Amino acid sequence: MQNNLHNLATLLYIDTAGEKAMVGISKDAQLLAYAENTTANTHASFVQVAIEKMMADSDITLQALDAIVVTLGPGSYTGLRVGLASAKGIAYALNKPLIGLSTLALLANHASKNKIMLDGEDEMQVFSMIDAKRMEVFGAIYDVHQKNILPEQAIILDTDYLEKLLQKGPVVCVGNGATKTKTLLNNPHLYFIESTYSIENLIELAMVKWNAKQFENIAYSSPSYLKDFYQAPSK
Repeated sequence: MQNNLHNLATLLYIDTAGEKAMVGISKDAQLLAYAENTTANTHASFVQVAIEKMMADSDITLQALDAIVVTLGPGSYTGLRVGLASAKGIAYALNKPLIGLSTLALLANHASKNKIMLDGEDEMQVFSMIDAKRMEVFGAIYDVHQKNILPEQAIILDTDYLEKLLQKGPVVCVGNGATKTKTLLNNPHLYFIESTYSIENLIELAMVKWNAKQFENIAYSSPSYLKDFYQAPSK
């Protein structure tokens, strides 16, 4: 994926989709400020405080922002609601555009920088996957150019599914769902990248959307859960 940076911008990033929350500010595609939170169930209290501190430390006002960037999922139900609510509130109050990013597309972008991909074949498939408990993942498949070839969906992992994928070409599994995929099949054309995306991946994909003016509808944008949330009744 080529970057087109002719339209430069100052962007605020909010990602609370996973176990680690990230907030950051970039200007002209360069990271100016960054903070993260790794304490479970505290993303809601972390986001606003971290943003205020970053803005003060980097000497940037909220009005100087050109757009707000947020991850739409899939990921943690609670985390996605927290991140999108914060991003929407800021975008609406400032009358700024909202840019939404897929966590699975971010994983594919992360994989594209890996040596496995750089040394790989044109038929290589990137299987972005986020753990959804048991043998299920939230997944999507991309080609070597990060073009989506299988839409985001909930997927039950088994050997048959992986073997059918491998018939089309080598497969790179990326994300926290890759760990349990390792236990299913031993194949020389099945690769694993168990690390996740970073703020740099958010910056790259956000700039692509900024240049293309691909913005979310602030009133109607919603998290990408991929499946209904079920909460067991209290005893």
